[in-house]
Amino acid sequence: MNIASTSAVQAATSATQGSVTSDAQVLVLKKALDSQAAGALGLINAIPKQPPLAGSGPLGTQVNTYV
Repeated sequence: MNIASTSAVQAATSATQGSVTSDAQVLVLKKALDSQAAGALGLINAIPKQPPLAGSGPLGTQVNTYV
């Protein structure tokens, strides 16, 4: 008797293949999201820091006009 020809074995085999494919897709998605997160963090860290307001003198002590 060839057990590979039974419907239960075929159903289990196809379910396993679908599960493996699904797991691989999830893994690729996670890696893509991690890559995007690293790129976004790099862009955020590349933004220059805003200089502090002047502490004394006639300019820059009331309104910060730095853009």
